[in-house]
Amino acid sequence: MNMVKSAVLAAFIGTAASAFGAATAFAQEVTLKLHQFLPAQANVPVQVLDVWADKVEASSGGRIKIERYPSMQLGGKPPELMDQAIDGVVDIVWTVVGYTPGRYPRTEVFELPFMMTNAEAVSRAYWEMFEKDMKDNEFENVHILATWVHGPGMIHTNKPVKLPEDFQGMKIRGGSRSVNWLLEALSATPVGMPVPAVSEGLSKGVIDGTTIPWEVTTSLKVPELVKNHTEFTGKALYTLTFVLAMNKARYESLPDDLKKVIDDNSGMELSAFAGKTQEAADGPARDIAVKLGNNIVTLSAEETAKWREAAQPVYEKWAADMDTKGYDGKALISEAEALIKKYTDAQ
Repeated sequence: MNMVKSAVLAAFIGTAASAFGAATAFAQEVTLKLHQFLPAQANVPVQVLDVWADKVEASSGGRIKIERYPSMQLGGKPPELMDQAIDGVVDIVWTVVGYTPGRYPRTEVFELPFMMTNAEAVSRAYWEMFEKDMKDNEFENVHILATWVHGPGMIHTNKPVKLPEDFQGMKIRGGSRSVNWLLEALSATPVGMPVPAVSEGLSKGVIDGTTIPWEVTTSLKVPELVKNHTEFTGKALYTLTFVLAMNKARYESLPDDLKKVIDDNSGMELSAFAGKTQEAADGPARDIAVKLGNNIVTLSAEETAKWREAAQPVYEKWAADMDTKGYDGKALISEAEALIKKYTDAQ
């Protein structure tokens, strides 16, 4: 009898253990790897990516876990991030679209000189154009969770830059293809390098300056490396386009309720939040340069107009390039300007 009781008890314990194991597995049934190029303490990981990932985890009741890998910890270089998401090397990436030039050409319309008003409005315009024109075309082999831009791009240099001709002979890290075209038009030498390389480039004199928004200068120690900063009045010199992208097969493999968790935390509102949050970090970063006594050149509307005029050939060059790719370049510029105006006026 005791043997029977023992057998029954053992079976019960085994069943309970199996049930507990199944419940544990069910509670955390999806682990997603998020890979990106900035240090974990930088603004975007802390204020955007971690906030988003925490929200997804909470909304899933713990069934989704998002592992965060900053600074390219899973290997490769920043320009390889998009392919890592497409090929399923990782599940999710955050990246600069321009790191893969020519593959997503229509996103560049938002990066053209003096297009952007503010990051939230432009991020909303970008998402609308993405859903309408790009989702099933350029981005058909990846699942895009959000599209956004950073705050006003500006100039940080080892000597003051006020007039377009002040760029002559300088080696400048350009923030985008169109900015590089503008640099060339102004007789500067554009130097291509990913953001994490900017600090070393400045400290070693490989470049004389860089184009980045204020918020990125903090983690890169730019105000300590160069003492001159040039801001513009009105529309910004430029901005960069980003995507938060997920492997398409991985997204489609999720059960419907977890897909809904991802969907509910993606799209235009995430895009707008990310853009607005990045731009909000500009102020504290600028304060650091002010406290260091750096020279901040804020161009008036009239002075900015000279730069806008110098940038006009970039529009012509970009539109012509889009025409060769089968897109109506001038129509894209007009569409982007209208969308940006719509969302700026709505604020």
